Amino acid sequence: MTRTKTSCSQRTGDGKPRRTTKPPTGRVRKPRRYRPGTVALREIRKYQKSTELLIQKLPFQRLLREVVETLYPSGNYRFQSTAILAMQEAAEMFLVTMFEKCNLIAIHGKRVTVQDKDVQLWDRLIGFREKSFTCFNNHNSLVELLDDHKNSMN
Repeated sequence: MTRTKTSCSQRTGDGKPRRTTKPPTGRVRKPRRYRPGTVALREIRKYQKSTELLIQKLPFQRLLREVVETLYPSGNYRFQSTAILAMQEAAEMFLVTMFEKCNLIAIHGKRVTVQDKDVQLWDRLIGFREKSFTCFNNHNSLVELLDDHKNSMN
């Protein structure tokens, strides 16, 4: 009979086979913990690759209807689904661009976290509030712009 070498993991010091203990069958494994920032970077890569909308459609539609109702409480407005989708695309593009610029401002301030003061500085730099609502202060100017656009299309 030839002797074979057994590894130390299979036998104990006295030559008897080692007993392996198995975990109980009802035991639940703890979920894997990733280091801080790992999951965030994975999500960033995931959303940069994708093209789907990030805001759910129905909550955005309710928000849009609420905003229109507060601006123009006189009537019952109806929207085409493509118009709501276009508004959502524009809103998401606006938010993504805003956060990109605010991230650059935070990095310039030697920080990695976007803070409220970054958004306020971004707002002051582009002058968003002054530009956007000056021509739409009253309903008539908006109607005139829409009529001009419609006439130019014909």
